[in-house]
Amino acid sequence: MRPFYRPMLPRRRDEPHRAATPLELFFDLCFVVAVAQAAASLHHYLTEGRLAHAVTGYVMVFFAIWWSWMNFTWFASAYDTDDDVYRITTLVQIAGALILAAGVPRAFLDGDFAVITYGYVVMRLAAVVHWSRAAVGDPAHRTVARRYAVGVTVVQLGWLLRLLLPAEWGIASFVLLGLADLLVPAVAERTGMTPWHPAHITERYGLFTLIVLGEAVGAVSLAIQDGLDAGEHDLWSLAAAGAVIVFALWWLYFDRRNEAPDRLPYSLVWGYGHYLIFAAIAAVGAGLSVSVDYERHLAHVSERTAGYGVAVPIAVFLLTVWVLHVRRQQHGAVVVAFPVVALLALLAPLGPEPVYVLAALLVALVALTILLRRRDLRPNPTVTGSG
Repeated sequence: MRPFYRPMLPRRRDEPHRAATPLELFFDLCFVVAVAQAAASLHHYLTEGRLAHAVTGYVMVFFAIWWSWMNFTWFASAYDTDDDVYRITTLVQIAGALILAAGVPRAFLDGDFAVITYGYVVMRLAAVVHWSRAAVGDPAHRTVARRYAVGVTVVQLGWLLRLLLPAEWGIASFVLLGLADLLVPAVAERTGMTPWHPAHITERYGLFTLIVLGEAVGAVSLAIQDGLDAGEHDLWSLAAAGAVIVFALWWLYFDRRNEAPDRLPYSLVWGYGHYLIFAAIAAVGAGLSVSVDYERHLAHVSERTAGYGVAVPIAVFLLTVWVLHVRRQQHGAVVVAFPVVALLALLAPLGPEPVYVLAALLVALVALTILLRRRDLRPNPTVTGSG
C-alpha cells in the first residue's frame, strides 16, 4: 500500500527498467494546455503581422512553461517517492500550470504577465516543498537540496516584485530573472549532482517532444478544418506538406538514441538546449497555421513572412538537434547535412511555395540519414572471420 508519507530517499542512478509514472504522464498532459495557448497566441499575432510582439511574447511564455516542466522532471527522476504528500504537492504544481495557461492570452494581448507569474510562482514554490523534503531525507545531498530550495524561493520573490516595475522594464527584468532561474541548478549541483536517472530523463524528454509534435499536428488540423468549414477545399496539398514536415521532425529527433549525458556541464547544455527544440516544434505548428491563413487570404502578412513563420523554427530545430545529438553521435556527411539544410530552410521563403520546399528539404534530409545508416550497417566484404 502506498503510504501517506515516506522519507524522500534518493533513487538509484542505475535502477533497471526505470520508466515514466502515471503521475509524470498526467503532469505532461496538463502542460499541453499551456503549450496550446502559447502556440495559438503566436499564430494569432503572426497572422496579424505583429511579428516582434508575437516572437517576444512566445519566447517569454514558453520559457515559463518549459522551465517549470524541466525542473519537476529532473527532480522526479532523482526523488520520486510516490507517497500521498508527493502526489498532492505535484498536483499543486499542475494547478499552477493551469493558472499559467489561463494567463497566456492576456500576456500576449497587452503584456500583462500577472496571472502567468502567479501560476509560475505556485509551481515553483511547490517545488521548494519537494526540495525541502529531499534535504531532510537525503543527507548525502542535503547541501544541494537546500541550495535549490533557497535559490528557487529567492528567484520567485524576484518574479513577484517584477510585477511592480514599470512596463518599459519588462523585457530587461525578464531576462535578468530568467538567467537567475537558469543559474540555480548550476550553482546548486556544482559540489555534487543529484541522482537523476539518465535513461529516465531521456524518456521524459522524448515524451514531451511527442506532446509538442502532437500540438503542431493539432494546430494544422484545426486550421485546415476551419478552411473546409468555410467551403475552401483546395487546402489538401498544403495539409499534406504540413504533415510531412511534422513527420520529418519526429523522424529526425528519434532517429538515434538521444541519451542524456551524465556529466554536469554537458547535462545542463543538453537539458537547457531542449528549450529550443520544444519551442521550435510548437512554433512550426503555429507557422503552418499562418500559411493556411495566407492561402485563405486571412493573414495580414506576405507569403515570404508566412514562409519564415515555418522556416525559422525548422532551422532552429535542425541546428539544436545537430548540436545536442548529431555531432556527439555521428560522423561524415550527415553531420554536414543538418546545418546545410537549416541554411537552405532559411532561404526557402525567398522563392515561391515555401512550405512545399521546406517539406522537400526535410524529406531529403530524412532520406540521407536512412541511406547513410544502411551504408554504415552494410557488412564489409574485406573483413574475414576469425579462426
